[in-house]
Amino acid sequence: MPPVTSVISVGRRKTSVARVKLTEGSGKVTVNDRELEHYFPLPVLREEVLKPFTVTSTQGRYDAHVRVKGGGPTGQAGAIKLGIARSLVAADDDTRQSLRNAGILTRDPRMVERKKYGQKKARKRFQFSKR
Repeated sequence: MPPVTSVISVGRRKTSVARVKLTEGSGKVTVNDRELEHYFPLPVLREEVLKPFTVTSTQGRYDAHVRVKGGGPTGQAGAIKLGIARSLVAADDDTRQSLRNAGILTRDPRMVERKKYGQKKARKRFQFSKR
């Protein structure tokens, strides 16, 4: 397959949606026009975002330009991770098996459970009084 100039894909997690554009480059990741280090100050979240590159040994081969919205930092990091993984598979199909084995290509289906009427939260109830 000929080298791909750019690949666009979408990743989702909780209520976050990330659009990832992967291009051949030097390994620079920008999130919402900010550097990765400035957008995610926590090293744990940065590692999560870069995990697809680590698993496939493609650090420094691709630049990722990301637009992410919705949710919080953890959900956004998960959405970006899935978007990058899908872009890597679209760019080079040989990476699919290693990403699949690491569990990165699976979309995490867990969402926040809705609040029920007559209760304080989704499962928590108001205090019961017998008398």
